[in-house]
Amino acid sequence: MIAAVAFEPRSLILLNLILALMMFGVSLSLRIEDFKRIILSPIAPIAGLFAQFFLLPLATCLFTWALNIDPELALGMILVASCPGGSFSNIMTWLARGNVAVSVSMTAVSSLAAAILTPVNFAFYGWLNPHTREYLTKITIEPSSILLLVLLVLALPLVLGMVTGRRLPDLVVHIQKPLRIFSLLVLIVFVAIAFSSNFALFLERFHSFFWLVVGHNLLALFLGYGMGLMLKLPVADRRAVTLEVGIQNSGLGLVILFTFFPEAGGMMLITAFWGVWHLVSGLTLSQIWARIPYE
Repeated sequence: MIAAVAFEPRSLILLNLILALMMFGVSLSLRIEDFKRIILSPIAPIAGLFAQFFLLPLATCLFTWALNIDPELALGMILVASCPGGSFSNIMTWLARGNVAVSVSMTAVSSLAAAILTPVNFAFYGWLNPHTREYLTKITIEPSSILLLVLLVLALPLVLGMVTGRRLPDLVVHIQKPLRIFSLLVLIVFVAIAFSSNFALFLERFHSFFWLVVGHNLLALFLGYGMGLMLKLPVADRRAVTLEVGIQNSGLGLVILFTFFPEAGGMMLITAFWGVWHLVSGLTLSQIWARIPYE
């Protein structure tokens, strides 16, 4: 058992608000047409969603099982793998000269699908791995409660953002970019404060979670890229799928942890560091791709 992360319960309200604000900001530019696009041109979005919600959780389960990773750390990885794509995948796709429409479509659908698939995948793959099964039974998990939480911090802000964007388009033009920057900075500050409050634990366990997060993130990126390559998607679509699968909504993972599993220190270390690392890897990859022409 890894020591619990020191966390002020009142900060949970702030974390929920940050995540909801980020989702609201992303959805301001969403339209019903973004959902229709999956029906009209389904191959790239469906390939990405398949990698997102099936291949990544399954591969994570098998990876943690085969390497006999500490149950808490393994469950943290399974939780991250069960979360939908992160909201900043759209920005990184744009920077990488990828297909932003595909990225936006995947973000919209995965955020809604997460209401069901995140708690189901976490519970199922946590149970499937025999090393995490026993630990999972010790931390009471109620999928219905997690489902309600995901609806409140993802689905509801998404709908409100779409309605706002449709009715107040002039306002959106002025607030969308500042809102995204502000929410990202607040999230980074929040994670930084959480790490500084647990600096001793961070240093003590750094060797145990750093390479797990790096390797796990590479696995996610390779699964997205491999799916696009296997289906012979256009380069722009392949970049969008790769970044969508590799940029996980670890903020949602933290909200779930602090709400339902506040004593799971190992899970929190994995999830919080994911939130930092996938920005580093995503921005690095997008800058590399931005300099590689494909037309």
